[in-house]
Amino acid sequence: MRSLLARMGKLLFVALLAWSTPAVALDLDLYAGLLARHTQTVSDAAGTRVDYAALRADPAWRRLVASLAAAEPGALSARDERLAFWINAYNVLAIDWLVREGPVESIRDLGSLLRPVWKKKAGEIGGRDVTLDEIEHRILRPLAEPRIHMAIVCASTSCPSLRREPFRAADLEPQLDEQARAFLADPRKGLALDRTARVARISKIFDWFAGDFDASGGVRAFLAHHAPEPERAWLAEQGPRLALRYLEYDWRLNGTGSRPGRPEAGS
Repeated sequence: MRSLLARMGKLLFVALLAWSTPAVALDLDLYAGLLARHTQTVSDAAGTRVDYAALRADPAWRRLVASLAAAEPGALSARDERLAFWINAYNVLAIDWLVREGPVESIRDLGSLLRPVWKKKAGEIGGRDVTLDEIEHRILRPLAEPRIHMAIVCASTSCPSLRREPFRAADLEPQLDEQARAFLADPRKGLALDRTARVARISKIFDWFAGDFDASGGVRAFLAHHAPEPERAWLAEQGPRLALRYLEYDWRLNGTGSRPGRPEAGS
């Protein structure tokens, strides 16, 4: 009997410990279900549109955000685990801005000239306040993976299209490759070629974060590696002769009730 009680006490202790210990990462299955229900693939430049009103009405969204607040990303040791977690965290918190504060025409409307939305508190992770700026510039970019710029989405039409499934560490390499190829396959916001003039018109992302692509041989090499065929072969042939020009950036919201108007210049 004493042995049985001891075993029961041990099991109870383990159960209480599991109940009281925060999860390491956000609930990816919950996130997957929300993306499936409240996003849609579209043919316009947004690529994926988000039903922010439906998310606002879905109690599962607040549970997802709560799971992110309770997560302990410091317990993630593998690089792909950290990348997947923080890419998902950025996208969830960018969406949550619009769930909480929308409707607006652009996420930038939620900030000001002196305090842009990127530098305002976006939510909590691991029990502390975080901003989108911190996640992008202090956490993700130092991990030296330029494809993050095809994966994080700031709720705007000219951003990469929101992936309609979570990023997962076990699948991260093919997921990031797919994101890069899909972005560069869209001439409206990723890559448009003028072969006669030897000009590549590309997203302003490649201008704003040009240094992040140095590890891949520079922007031109990144384009040649990730562009769809036959553009890939042609880009590789051009090398440094290829001139780079930048597409205007459309900051209009990627919501289901929004449709892009004239793109706006600048960042």
